[in-house]
Amino acid sequence: MSHELISLAVLVIVFLIATVRGVNMGALALVASFIVGLAVYDATTEDVLAGFPSGLFVILVGVTYLFALAKNNGTVDWIVHGAVRAVGGRVALVPWAMFLVCAAVTAIGAVSPAAVAIVAPVAMGFALRYQIHPVMMGMMVVQGATAGSFSPIGIFGSITNGVVDTNDLPGNQGFLFVTTFLAATVVAAITYLAFGGRELIARGRQAVAVGALGGEAEAASYAATRGTGPATPHSAVEARRSTRADDPDDATRLNPQRSLTLAGLAALMVGALGFDLDVGFTALTIAVVLTLAFPASAKGAVEKISWGTVLLIGGIVTYVTLLQNQGVVDWLGDGVAEVGSPLVAALLICLIGAVVSAFASTTGIIGALIPLAVPFLLTDQVNAIALIAALAISSSVVDCSPFSTNGALVVANADTDQREMVFKRLMQWGMSIVVVAPLVAWALLVVPTA
Repeated sequence: MSHELISLAVLVIVFLIATVRGVNMGALALVASFIVGLAVYDATTEDVLAGFPSGLFVILVGVTYLFALAKNNGTVDWIVHGAVRAVGGRVALVPWAMFLVCAAVTAIGAVSPAAVAIVAPVAMGFALRYQIHPVMMGMMVVQGATAGSFSPIGIFGSITNGVVDTNDLPGNQGFLFVTTFLAATVVAAITYLAFGGRELIARGRQAVAVGALGGEAEAASYAATRGTGPATPHSAVEARRSTRADDPDDATRLNPQRSLTLAGLAALMVGALGFDLDVGFTALTIAVVLTLAFPASAKGAVEKISWGTVLLIGGIVTYVTLLQNQGVVDWLGDGVAEVGSPLVAALLICLIGAVVSAFASTTGIIGALIPLAVPFLLTDQVNAIALIAALAISSSVVDCSPFSTNGALVVANADTDQREMVFKRLMQWGMSIVVVAPLVAWALLVVPTA
């Protein structure tokens, strides 16, 4: 067996073991880099470590550190409460409020599963209380998290743009964000209509919904922090009393910390988009300023940095860089180019991304598949910007699969009596999207620009 096939087989084994055994894929990839580098390519440890993505490391640490501070000081809670109150008594808008909340928190740097973990318990509780279909609510949460993730400071966006820059590919951060956001919104709108959206609209305004929604959120938080049972109207009242007693500036109001955090997030967006500032160092600078200004609320923020994601991306990119340096990526790219039709090759790349991402880490797929497609992209047989956007869509909207982290979180937070049904419906929708999303993204983005 050739060294190219051996190294690619090891990459497949890394994905399989991480999926089946739950081991961090990045840790496996670092071990694989060490073993394959030394045993197959006679490389040194220094050669292997040269592929570690220091730039991506700073980006991931910076944006997740900033998000951890935003969660600690209540900025994220303020966004959630603001979205809930913005819908008034219109129950039909509650799923869209959850969609926008998830999009907002991932757009400012939250890891997608973290956003779903924060919002899903509240959203699924709303669904049960107001007779909203749980599959619809779950899909809105997951697709919202996907919609925001490709912002210039979002995790998926940072990874994708970093890989594009590293490989000297043409890129367009705004196009990537807009197309992925629209794709996730379309999927959310389809599921909204398919699972009772019209019936919700027909209900009109419910006068009691505003207070009830706020009470549910407060009660859920109150119960979670005290290890009590399910939320009740009484626990909601107690939660409000506790909030007033312990914190005059409750989650519904802006205080100096939250105002400064929001200003920092806005400055990060402006700096990244308008002045081409380095996202990672800019985010770290804002996070350090917030820590110095409000040290009390910064306690524990460093521990909440998404170190698992940092390890995952660091390991995967290190291994792929080893393959690049040893000519494996060029060999694979030449093979893809020899398919005969550039459009067919592009479709195959999107389908691979969708299938693997439905069962494995979307973050890892984005970090691995774009570099593997670099030689093909550099041939100019297809538009690189369009194909990268299509690959990003194909690899991310399938996160509703119950075999992915986001889909599993939705199933776990569904009511016990509905859990089996939610699992089956998410599996049906997830597998359907695995086929449909790559085809549609390819047809709308890649074909017209070829």
